[in-house]
Amino acid sequence: MFRSLLTVAVLLAVTGCAGAGASDTDGRTSGTGPITFATGRDTTAYLQPLLDRWNQAHPAEKVTLLELPEAADEQRAQMAANLQSKSDRYDVLGLDVTMTAEFADNGWIIPLERGAFPLDRFLPPVVETAIYRDKLWAVPYTSNAGLLYYRTDLVAKPPASWAELRRQAVGIRKKHTIGGYAGQFLAYEGLTVNFSEAVQAAGGRILDPEGTQVTLETGTATTALDYLVQGLREGWIPQESLSFKEEESRLAFQQGRLAFMRNWPHAYGPATAPGSAVRGKFAVTRLPGPSVLGGNNLAISAHSRHQQTAQAFIHYFTSLDNQRRVLTDGSFPPVWTELYDDPGLIERFPYLPVLKESILAAERRPASANYNQLSLVIASNVAKALAPPYTESAADVAASLKAELSEVLKTQ
Repeated sequence: MFRSLLTVAVLLAVTGCAGAGASDTDGRTSGTGPITFATGRDTTAYLQPLLDRWNQAHPAEKVTLLELPEAADEQRAQMAANLQSKSDRYDVLGLDVTMTAEFADNGWIIPLERGAFPLDRFLPPVVETAIYRDKLWAVPYTSNAGLLYYRTDLVAKPPASWAELRRQAVGIRKKHTIGGYAGQFLAYEGLTVNFSEAVQAAGGRILDPEGTQVTLETGTATTALDYLVQGLREGWIPQESLSFKEEESRLAFQQGRLAFMRNWPHAYGPATAPGSAVRGKFAVTRLPGPSVLGGNNLAISAHSRHQQTAQAFIHYFTSLDNQRRVLTDGSFPPVWTELYDDPGLIERFPYLPVLKESILAAERRPASANYNQLSLVIASNVAKALAPPYTESAADVAASLKAELSEVLKTQ
């Protein structure tokens, strides 16, 4: 009973301080009242309990969850349509880290006071995803780095290179008649990420950090494409993975249909749950090459009528207490650095030290207001190379991709 009262007291203190510290940045952060939180679909059902805690403490400023599609580019499309119409339906926006520059550039979100949030206690690369042109436009909420999930009952030692992964996957597929490896290969942002990681593993990069120059070498792109096409031709990358987003690949691994899977950390929790075919039979390690940095940031709509409440809610939602719940209840990587060094959490989530290393070493996607168009060009070209019967040569696709990216940048 005492512990419950103490928890409520801490919650009220945190949220009370957040309200008192609400900033009138550029004179626009004002207004209190009910708000709507628009974010991607909650696949682990962890969000509502956190919202309920806020609502119990703030009956006049309740938050309503508005779930958007699972895929980041579909979320962007819905939010962009809403904000372009200057609708006040959305107050707090859960933005994929790739959206910060575009939303800020279009005036769809408001700048925030850096000193109002404990950014110095967050993972540094994660904070950078919320900054555009030296202004803070959002507050990091979750981070992400791609990890390699592998079957410990089939693999004695995880692969140290992509070439070794191929050898192991080929052998396992022949012996056990299951899929060797899958990532996210549907033509959407997930394919852009998977291809970017293949390019990075080959020693290259598609664009410069600002997204203003094409740095992709045709030979490097061809090497990356050939690896994926080879996997599909040889069958250790199953053909069905061409329709995989995050959830489809998670389910395939969780149902025991894959030996290896590239996915984000959120797939860990469901794979350990009762009923999972791989429960107690898998482990997680770093990708054989560099990961792309992912994550989700919280921003305030420029058209919200209750921006003060929105900022107080972001204070609450990104607090240390809730960040712990984001991990324990949702299996999403927190942004507070100290949580990755917590012995109790490491015991429960053994991959945390590896995940921390992966996040700190991950490549950030370009901070470009035109990122969405650049990503569409990448995904559509890569999808051509991966589509059977593989009549598009990897070299031709690589050259076409480089040319189209250059054309997009010329129009900026």
